[in-house]
Amino acid sequence: MNWTQTRVSHGSKRQPERRYLVLHVPYWATDCFKRHDRTLAESTQPLVLYEKQKSALNIVAVDALAEKAGLSSDLNLAQARAAVPGLQAREIDRPFLEAAFADFADWLSFASPVVAVLPDVTAFGDLGFDVTGVTHLFGGEQAMLAEVLKRLGHIGILAQGAISSSIGASWALARYAPSTIATHEQTLEGSVLADLPIGALRLEREQISSLSQLGLRRIGQVLDYERLHLQARLGESFIRRLDQARGRVSEQIRPRIPVAEHFVERRFAEPLGLLDDVLLVTTDLALRLASELEMAGLGARSFHLMIYRVDYKLMCLSVNAARATREASHIDRLFRNRAERLSGEFDAGFGIEMVRLAATELSPLQSSQTSVFAEDDGTGDLHRLYDRMSSRLGSQAVLRTVWVNTHIPEKAAGLAPVVTAPETLSFPGEEEPRPIRLLPAPEPIKVTAEVPDGPPASMVWRRILYRFVKASGPERIGEEWWLDEFELSERRLLPPRPEDRRKPASEKPRIEILRHIIPSRDYYVAEDDGGRRFWLFRQGLYGEEPNPQWFMHGFLP
Repeated sequence: MNWTQTRVSHGSKRQPERRYLVLHVPYWATDCFKRHDRTLAESTQPLVLYEKQKSALNIVAVDALAEKAGLSSDLNLAQARAAVPGLQAREIDRPFLEAAFADFADWLSFASPVVAVLPDVTAFGDLGFDVTGVTHLFGGEQAMLAEVLKRLGHIGILAQGAISSSIGASWALARYAPSTIATHEQTLEGSVLADLPIGALRLEREQISSLSQLGLRRIGQVLDYERLHLQARLGESFIRRLDQARGRVSEQIRPRIPVAEHFVERRFAEPLGLLDDVLLVTTDLALRLASELEMAGLGARSFHLMIYRVDYKLMCLSVNAARATREASHIDRLFRNRAERLSGEFDAGFGIEMVRLAATELSPLQSSQTSVFAEDDGTGDLHRLYDRMSSRLGSQAVLRTVWVNTHIPEKAAGLAPVVTAPETLSFPGEEEPRPIRLLPAPEPIKVTAEVPDGPPASMVWRRILYRFVKASGPERIGEEWWLDEFELSERRLLPPRPEDRRKPASEKPRIEILRHIIPSRDYYVAEDDGGRRFWLFRQGLYGEEPNPQWFMHGFLP
């Protein structure tokens, strides 16, 4: 499922009426094969796609010519070839078709920012749009539907669609009564669905068969039937499908592309082909977007440049800022830096018909600010540098150290991109001394002590004997008790053992062994007769198995 169901609220606050457009692309599978195979595109023979199912080759998709010749997915390949001499057949590639259909859905976001693939019947072939508040841009719902179908027709994609107040009704109308615009009342009453077959409710085969046995073949007959009886016979899922089609139970679309609250776009009468032209348009769009954000009193941390090609491809460039901004020149500079890095991958195809610039991760930004990074503490220039370096080199190439909320020494610091890392943790300010340098991993040492639990008197590290003149401690550091057992075993860091170095890090046996080891550590600061100060620890407790071991971990000034 690509969308979820929620019960419609009937509270005192009236919910805004949503409008949904559903597109059905009946010949997507064969059309997609033709677009990627010149011999198929130039052929005038019918085309079918087959799939091996239980040792039989069955037809799973036909093109318009094959359907006109009387072929359908009810036949096997041998029957189809006998009926239509010269028939062209290819084995279906479902992952390829699903991926291509997802790209196709992204490209259709030029019509509405909320587009989702509806996989109820097939993983490709049906698209859902939330067109609430955008139809006026096309001159109304009817004009919008006509414009979308016209543009698809220009690129050779045959589609049919419908608009109503529920996804279920739009899905049914798109397949069985295309080009219908149903009002909210018609959807709620179900009158617009009455003459459609029960298969339009997106039911399972067993449910359709059971309804046929009852003599119910039209949705209108189902609406007049006893609900409790149907629920007892067909299950709760049937009632839910019926209510979804009438809009009594809402379905929320999960868009493939994150929805941007603020975006600006420009369409072109003639397709663009050069990256420089796209960047010039980006400069203008950045000014318009900055103006919109300023009027709304907002800034944004993420900006997305979506480039729509005429051959239903969508290219997207995203940049992040270290802090919220709406400075047009800075936004434009970030995209130019990113474009310079990716210029070798730019492919305009048959041309670019539209460019959209969107802003996400919005936050309030004072309107009195004269410059985004105008601060007296000097951090403004640093953040500007972070943004430019990240856009030019990639966000994963410009990192900074961040504190991790743990007391395990080797885990207390990590790396995060400068443009995304939250600055919620500050230096922990340990009261106990901490080394200025940690070893990459604790190294085993041999230690002698006056008493078993006492501080170390000497050690042998890397075959050199060190005699200590004084030592302080211990400071006990235990395991991260707030983690569950699995997470603890995954995150626990113990000194590497010789046998572990020969094993891949992902091997599970090591995790199982670690789960039964108590990694409690007693840390000491020991100073030798040469004035060198070491940070070493004893792991484990006396009287328990395994026996305690000593490790060198760092150096203090």
